[in-house]
Amino acid sequence: MVIALTIVLAFFAMSGLNGTSVLERPRQDPAESDLAAHSNYPSTHSEPTDRTVSTEIDGTPDNQHNPSPNVLTVIVEPRDNLATIFEREGISAKELQSILESGPLAQRLKHIYPGQTLMLERGEDGALMRLAYSPTPMESLVFVRRGSSFDVKQIARRPEIQLKVMHGLIDHSLFVASQRIGLDDETTMRLAQIFQWDIDFVLDIRQGDAFDIVVEELYLKGDFVGYGNILAARFVNQSNSYLAIRYVDREGTTGYFTPNGESMKKAFLRAPLEFTRISSNFNMKRVHPLWNRTMPHRGIDYVAPVGTPVLAAGAGQVRTTSYTKANGNYVVIGHGSEFETKYLHLSKFSPGTTRGKRVTQGDVIGFVGSTGWATGPHLHYEFLVNGKHRNPRTVSLPKSDPINKREIERFQSHVQPTLALLSSSKSPNVRTVATD
Repeated sequence: MVIALTIVLAFFAMSGLNGTSVLERPRQDPAESDLAAHSNYPSTHSEPTDRTVSTEIDGTPDNQHNPSPNVLTVIVEPRDNLATIFEREGISAKELQSILESGPLAQRLKHIYPGQTLMLERGEDGALMRLAYSPTPMESLVFVRRGSSFDVKQIARRPEIQLKVMHGLIDHSLFVASQRIGLDDETTMRLAQIFQWDIDFVLDIRQGDAFDIVVEELYLKGDFVGYGNILAARFVNQSNSYLAIRYVDREGTTGYFTPNGESMKKAFLRAPLEFTRISSNFNMKRVHPLWNRTMPHRGIDYVAPVGTPVLAAGAGQVRTTSYTKANGNYVVIGHGSEFETKYLHLSKFSPGTTRGKRVTQGDVIGFVGSTGWATGPHLHYEFLVNGKHRNPRTVSLPKSDPINKREIERFQSHVQPTLALLSSSKSPNVRTVATD
């Protein structure tokens, strides 16, 4: 995931206003992924604490803990994994296996990333006594030797939150504008995901577009450690203004809504994959590049590398997974009686994508290829309404469910102060402690 994100951002940083960016990532509901970079915040697995990573698993506080001289802090380097780090530090494979067998939390050690921190404490005989791993500044996993095995505990730190109001003006790309005002890459991604059903961040961004955002800044002991939830955002794209408010209902379900309570999320994704450009638009009089004659092009060709995941544009049922000489490998999904989507030229189908399978929006159904009549790797995507082809880029998409009527009054009382804050362009001088 980190590698894929890096590739996406690198491409986007190089792209400008010519529609070659691939920032759009309509893979995930942003309301559900707001704290993806701060896993388990606030944690439900342990009591919050402000102790450092050297906190003992048995609860011994820092001021009672005598640091061992045999403590080593390791910063994970590119291409490192736990096995290579242990080998480099002279720790046996047997001890590595004991740690990995300590419980389900240990599985997270199989996915460590550059820049993360490991703390190793060894006994007088050189045996590993303690390992602390910090996947984020707000979380640590601590492994402590108990005889020949290890116990593990998750320690979460509850950050202090300060609300921040930020304004960005686009003169090159959303990514560059966000960097200029101090937003990190992950928060920029989440901002784009909020508006992904209304704005094509690959093709629609123009110089002069602008955005405002109310976002949580997270602090530990006075130090800024990252961004939390996006509470509200406004995006102006080609003079069209879009406004989104984050709302958590009484049942704990989170979503983004307009001030009138309409969901920002639509029933269909505008584009069902990450792509670099459009090679052929919807055109009923297109001259086919292979046969050099006029043949209706009833969909859009999205260029992407072979193997790029192709997603179900909306919830529905797979009607067809098949192969023809013209279509190559293709999938057809029915979305009730009114809508149908088609995905052509796939390199292969996703495991489990078979006729009759129920899918939800964002499920991977296949992978980009160039099977059938194709001049290169791309996805040919079609959108049908009552059996008639419509332009996937311009067709009016049906909306998702609005705020429940029972929630309207509560929602409106939440919206007004949030809108006032967004319009003020000033960050409130208020700090709070995170709550569940």
